[in-house]
Amino acid sequence: MDPKTHPAITVTNIRNFIPFTLEMENGQYSSWAELFRIHCRAFQVANHIEYSYQPPPSTPSSSTATEAEKTKAASEFEAWSRLDAIVLQWIYSTISNDLLHTILKPNTMASQAWTALENIFQDNRNTRAIYLDN
Repeated sequence: MDPKTHPAITVTNIRNFIPFTLEMENGQYSSWAELFRIHCRAFQVANHIEYSYQPPPSTPSSSTATEAEKTKAASEFEAWSRLDAIVLQWIYSTISNDLLHTILKPNTMASQAWTALENIFQDNRNTRAIYLDN
């Protein structure tokens, strides 16, 4: 798909689709995550939050690749990178400042931020379950 016409580029306000801010205290991770997954599927970028997905190489690994193949690979990587940045912006703009500062790291991909949030809330869920049992 042409990156200039990709559906994700048309989203101007993620708040129209995810109307609340994810915070540590509000216990809405499951709802937030489900709305976010639905949004990503609808705008054809769900692969950016899946754990197993790897970005396309910026250049072919073969030394026999033609200049056209190298240019195409670089273009595909650039398009993927732009879409990943958009998904990352969606994540950052729907979480609290505390969570943002907890997961914000240089050169992070959307899937890494997604996993970091999941780990925070999954670990917290286990702690809450133990607390409730006691």
